[in-house]
Amino acid sequence: MPWTEFAIYLYFLTLSYMLGIGATALVKRLSLRWGFFDHPGERKVHHKPMPLLGGVAIFAVFITVIAVHVLALYLLGYLGDRWIQDFLLDTLGEHSQSKLIGILLGALIIFVLGLVDDLVSLTPWVKLFGQIAAAVVLVMFGNRIEVFVLHNYFLSAAVTILWILVITNAMNFLDNMDGLCGGISVIAAFSFFLCLQGGDDQLTRVLLMIFAGSVGGFLYHNLNPARIFMGDAGSMFNGFFLATIAVIGTFHVEGLPSRIAVASPLLALSVPLFDIISVVYIRMRNGESIMKGDKRHFSHRLVDLGMTPGQAVAFIYLVAAVVGLGGALLPKMDVHGTVIILSQTIGIFMLIVVLMHVVKRGEQR
Repeated sequence: MPWTEFAIYLYFLTLSYMLGIGATALVKRLSLRWGFFDHPGERKVHHKPMPLLGGVAIFAVFITVIAVHVLALYLLGYLGDRWIQDFLLDTLGEHSQSKLIGILLGALIIFVLGLVDDLVSLTPWVKLFGQIAAAVVLVMFGNRIEVFVLHNYFLSAAVTILWILVITNAMNFLDNMDGLCGGISVIAAFSFFLCLQGGDDQLTRVLLMIFAGSVGGFLYHNLNPARIFMGDAGSMFNGFFLATIAVIGTFHVEGLPSRIAVASPLLALSVPLFDIISVVYIRMRNGESIMKGDKRHFSHRLVDLGMTPGQAVAFIYLVAAVVGLGGALLPKMDVHGTVIILSQTIGIFMLIVVLMHVVKRGEQR
């Protein structure tokens, strides 16, 4: 990676992080002044009302940094800066512009939906309908999964919408302990950054750094003990954005030894996927609604094993980082190496399941 390109990514990461710290502090004050709190409940781990709307800070920083820099680039290009004109042509060509508009419109829908839910508590079905609407908008602007057999428009669109729904809700499910959703979002963003293979993914990498900085700034205030929560406005936006990156990013190019490198997003998002799959399985096994909240998430079960909430979150960070690094290696591996990495990933989560099962049986005895 050229040092100039690295400097651009570092600039967006640092700027977004600093703005995120300041914006979150401001939103916290406003939440306290206006009485926007997340109150304790049966399925929640906090014991006192916490300022909400941290997601507003994340989204505001993300959108503002993008908007200001796009406007500045177009202005400089209009004034005749040749380098800027070439950069705009490479990263914000007509095709990329359409995709970016779809991403931002879909993200706006998800953010507003989450914000309304934070304020008035929407029903699960209303939230699901809103999530589908955001995913449809994303697809309409040309953002679809198009790998292997998914070249048929309607099949590709259906799989894309389903993927967006799963990851959006998986990150929403994961927002159940201080620093958990935010930290996993940042780790996933860096995992994606390392996984991307396409030479035309500069825009995607810039978006990842802006996102990581925005969430990281919020995380400064959200690590245990948290001083503010992100709410559904933040967790659903995080999930939607990361799911979208998996759709638009290039994870396999011709010449790479293994086409299974397209599985990199699954590894980068393996923790939220593991959490939602295990929670849904437990609820279905017990004959409960999959939309009913409870304290059976990955993090809760680690606490049941004897960890403190802080230790549980740190453990999940470690799992996400290790598996995410494996995803970054996939494009470099031949078929045998790919099989080993995927097997190791499955083995990590199987060991976690076995550990939880053994400890639970021991307690029952």
